[in-house]
Amino acid sequence: MESGGPSPLPSFPASRTSTPSNLNPNAPRRTKIAVYCGSSAGHHPAHVEAARALARAMAAQNIALVYGGGTVGLMGEVAKTLVSLSGPDSVHGIIPKALVRYERDPNYTSTYINGQSGEERLAVPEENIFGKTTVVQDMHTRKQMMVQEVVSGGPGSGFIALSGGYGTMEELLETATWNQLGIHNKGICVLNVNGFYDGVLDWIRKSVNEGFIHGDNANILAEAKTAEDAIKALKDYKVSEAVLKLSWGNE
Repeated sequence: MESGGPSPLPSFPASRTSTPSNLNPNAPRRTKIAVYCGSSAGHHPAHVEAARALARAMAAQNIALVYGGGTVGLMGEVAKTLVSLSGPDSVHGIIPKALVRYERDPNYTSTYINGQSGEERLAVPEENIFGKTTVVQDMHTRKQMMVQEVVSGGPGSGFIALSGGYGTMEELLETATWNQLGIHNKGICVLNVNGFYDGVLDWIRKSVNEGFIHGDNANILAEAKTAEDAIKALKDYKVSEAVLKLSWGNE
């Protein structure tokens, strides 16, 4: 169970595409998990299998995916696996316009249409393979919208990091920092495939020993070795008593 406490998330621009949510406002909110992961598949097949396993575990519990909108690498694997099991409305990808040519498979035809808000969005035939996609102007908007979706989700919503590079690490640590600052109170878990995150977890322990991370903030990042345990870690997540109790408005 999540503890109460952190101030509401600052106002972020809302998505105007269809998102994985219940149409009935009185229905229970659907659990949503943002998955951070690489746009490459990695050299070891265990990374791809972990992405597929996470999607299968999410499908089994009717959990929706929010992710970076790529159709290649681990991003593509987790998205298309979940769509194949739960349908396109279970996946919402959010991608900056500049990254479309790098993170979306060019074998699929993509066209642009203007939304009512004037923002550019991607209308693609691969929706039935990879789910719904929103194209935004920059990385900051992408990350804000992903966090907003998770914060609006039902119990057990949170963030899971699969293996990845600089972008995955940046998203993971920024989300952890926002938790520490009281901007959100959702769980964050690394799915530690083949010891991929051992170095990060060692760094956290070193930071605690050296006096840079204090108290229970050492546990802001949970660790799991299986997809099922990662989802459970989000459900059982408790906000650290050491997080800053700050008031956030429309920064």
